[in-house]
Amino acid sequence: MATIRIPPVLRPSVGGEREVSAAGDTVGDVLRNLSEAHPDTATQLFSADGELNRYVNVYLNDEDVRVLDGLDTVVGDGDTLVILPAMAGGR
Repeated sequence: MATIRIPPVLRPSVGGEREVSAAGDTVGDVLRNLSEAHPDTATQLFSADGELNRYVNVYLNDEDVRVLDGLDTVVGDGDTLVILPAMAGGR
């Protein structure tokens, strides 16, 4: 199982947890399993076409999955996924 670090904005959707575990062979599998266990995360993570929302960044062991194989990036037991929503705005 992979550990998923949950950002503050998503914590209400996972019962306030900072970290959760989910099974899966790829980043997509892990995130889909997360969204099945915590349905409120689905629309926050995925677009209508099943891809990552453009404002969601996911890192596997400190590597941006978009520069790896995206949702098809292989995940091993003990790996850590970090979900970081993109920030915008400011002056």
